[in-house]
Amino acid sequence: MRGSPRKIRAFDVNGDGATLSNNRVLIDAGPGTPDGFRVDVHGNLWCGWGMGTDELDGVRVFNAQGEALGHIALPERCANVCFGGRPRNRLFMAASHGLYSLFVNTQGVQGG
Repeated sequence: MRGSPRKIRAFDVNGDGATLSNNRVLIDAGPGTPDGFRVDVHGNLWCGWGMGTDELDGVRVFNAQGEALGHIALPERCANVCFGGRPRNRLFMAASHGLYSLFVNTQGVQGG
């Protein structure tokens, strides 16, 4: 059974680099289903999204405070995303039946 309500939680990494604190809800997905995600160099979260309504299918982008910045509409649910290319400025989106890519005006964090 899937979790309901669906939420993305955030934590602070403590100074020792090994423990976490300040457990909080960053994003309440509402009727949507967040899936794989990546972070860009500005701290924005890029989430594969779908299974709520057709309008939610695609990729949703949130800032570090969890506020929605944008949406990339796809004709199907997006299961995972990754940044690629030498400058990490091409977003690859793995969906239910297809693979999509789009050049974006940011870069994915290195190693992520």
